Amino acid sequence: MPAHRPITGEQTTLPVIGHSSGPGGVRWLQVMLPGRPDGSTGWIVQSATRKLTTGWRILVDLTARRVRVYRDGRTVRTFQAVVGKPSTPTPTGQFFVEETVQMEPGQAGGPFALALSARSNVLQEFEGGPGQIAIHGRNNLGGTLGAAESHGCIRLATASIDWLSARIGPGTPVKIYGA
Repeated sequence: MPAHRPITGEQTTLPVIGHSSGPGGVRWLQVMLPGRPDGSTGWIVQSATRKLTTGWRILVDLTARRVRVYRDGRTVRTFQAVVGKPSTPTPTGQFFVEETVQMEPGQAGGPFALALSARSNVLQEFEGGPGQIAIHGRNNLGGTLGAAESHGCIRLATASIDWLSARIGPGTPVKIYGA
């Protein structure tokens, strides 16, 4: 696992889902991994890590086409979203935010994208990338909020993605369910 994310150069942050002790008392952490196949995990040596915590959590309900944002177990905001269309559905499962990307002015999907650990189950690549799923804006893409019209990503209104990008950091858990 590279120490830094490929787009922003941010330090890699991986959610810990388990731990174990090995020979000689070496402590190991089981972590969620980004990429294919979705839901992959791995083990890393604890001594090479730094502990971070977050009270934030994101739930994406594909059936309702809504994104709910929680902090310390309480709903903070709910946003209508554009989700994947039937031919390119948004994958479901437990994921996390890999990095927050500030897009160039006028770039499709801007002004921000929360790049997720999820990958499309249909598109092996998209626009030169690995078919990575993101929560992003609608700049130069459009889409009707509350509709299933995307290639698998979750699109939000500009004010909504602006709000999220100012608060949500790498490692934040994201659960996508429904449909």
